Amino acid sequence: MRWSQMHIPTLREDPADAGAPSHRLLLRAGYIRQAMAGHYSLLPLAVRVRANVMEVIRQEMNRIGGQEVLLPTMHPAEVWQRSGRWTSWEDVMFRLTDHKGAVSVLAATHEEIFALLAQELNSHRQLPQAWYQFQTKFRDEARPRAGLLRVREFTMKDSYSFDLDPAGLDAAFDRHRRAYERIFERLGIPAIPVAASSGAMGGQDSTEFMSPAQAGEDLVAHCQNCRYAANVEKATSRLDPVTDGPGLPAPERFATPGVRTIDDLASGHDAPAERQIKTLVYLLDGQLTLVLLRGDHALNEQKLSDASGAALLRPAQPDEIGAALGALPGSLGAAGVTGLPVIADEALRDRRDMVTGANADEFHLRGVDVARDISVGTWADLREVAAGEPCLRCGQPLELLAAIEVGHIFKLGYKYTEVFDITVLDAAGKRVHPIMGSYGIGVERAMAAIVECHHDDRGISWPLAVAPFSVVVTVAQPEDPESAKVGESLYEQLTAAGVEVIIDDRAERAGVKFRDAELTGIPFRVTVGKRGLADGMVEITRRETGETTRVPVSDAVPRLRDAIAAA
Repeated sequence: MRWSQMHIPTLREDPADAGAPSHRLLLRAGYIRQAMAGHYSLLPLAVRVRANVMEVIRQEMNRIGGQEVLLPTMHPAEVWQRSGRWTSWEDVMFRLTDHKGAVSVLAATHEEIFALLAQELNSHRQLPQAWYQFQTKFRDEARPRAGLLRVREFTMKDSYSFDLDPAGLDAAFDRHRRAYERIFERLGIPAIPVAASSGAMGGQDSTEFMSPAQAGEDLVAHCQNCRYAANVEKATSRLDPVTDGPGLPAPERFATPGVRTIDDLASGHDAPAERQIKTLVYLLDGQLTLVLLRGDHALNEQKLSDASGAALLRPAQPDEIGAALGALPGSLGAAGVTGLPVIADEALRDRRDMVTGANADEFHLRGVDVARDISVGTWADLREVAAGEPCLRCGQPLELLAAIEVGHIFKLGYKYTEVFDITVLDAAGKRVHPIMGSYGIGVERAMAAIVECHHDDRGISWPLAVAPFSVVVTVAQPEDPESAKVGESLYEQLTAAGVEVIIDDRAERAGVKFRDAELTGIPFRVTVGKRGLADGMVEITRRETGETTRVPVSDAVPRLRDAIAAA
């Protein structure tokens, strides 16, 4: 390829509205352009990187027996209604009606359609199966941000395994986990496997692959000592033991004028936060529910969703709370409440001599015994882990890392094979439901994650496996006949040797060419200039290190082939 003939619209300055390094650099280096919020055009260099990322993934999926398919992006509404996700995914689905009035959705994910395909399976002899695709997903993301990191339209490699029994699923899950570790290593993405929630997807044994990055919007609780790692939606920590006093024979009401917060109560009424019961009110699938935590702990909503099984949840509004409890936030409590379900965090189990709201404005209760005074229906881990808390395994302080989710694998179980009545004959001739696993990697997000990990103040520094070109031949003075001739010769030799190479033959100053080569992140640059050719030499520069070596013209191609092979 010739730079003069490619569309590589590099920018001199950082775009004003781009904050994350990957967003800024992919725009500046001419890889992407925004069409509208959450929707990006991939330009020629980006298409080449995307193809390389997909090829790495494809090779590793084929290595574990995956079979590539391609399923539609527009789905009939009926299959989503049948699975029960028509309402639970309502906020993120794009829906459309055709000229006949038929309602369809754009693919937010593909579990339903893979399940339909699996209806043709009939015998245990056809199992296991592992099917994967690269396909576009559409999600009505409320807050698209950071370029390719959070968008509304993206390519995903999603794969699904079908096995006869849980033991088969365990083996498939382990194969995928190892494949993902190899994929991210080859892509140059440092990825930590962490315990996670399956969220709206359902399933269990959920593992996310998280790449630490300042631009990440997820938080991972990580222990440097024992390597424990979990998304904060799943993470827990060790709590220091608490010794409670005997308390009171019954809760005692006392006035708390002006108290609105945990801190107000702690500072003015001798009620430390760890001795308070924080009462939150949520609507879980339309049911008003009291959610209790220790006063110094924060709620993780995904944990609440997982514990309750609620598909739709939101904090209750003040008028809804007042109508049910007779008080406004700041004076709420669950003591004596019998008409509403109560979910409590495990940190409150068996606590005595606690303080909580009295369900009367500007009044609280002291001496509350949780087991005696509160009708807890469900106990669960609801609190969000904080940095510095002791690791559950080894007791060392946890750190919270900002990270990008680059992959997610989990065991779907029987949900979809039961809903879509997928059965096979087992060895005894009995019809049984196969068990499923689900495994995803966002392709463009992986591209952005690579840039987050591989850049400097001069631009992108692509790992060789995904770079749009391995080598750029930079002709410093294209108007010089000898420079142009040697540059063309090196370009042709590298092409013949199977090296992905581009020649920068533009009528631009050498400094502009050097800047663009660094900005776009091509791993190796061969500089052909009049001064070097006077000594029969060219320069080879490695983008990652900036190291430059002068070599004879005749040695340039063998040197580059060796360097590429070593890299």
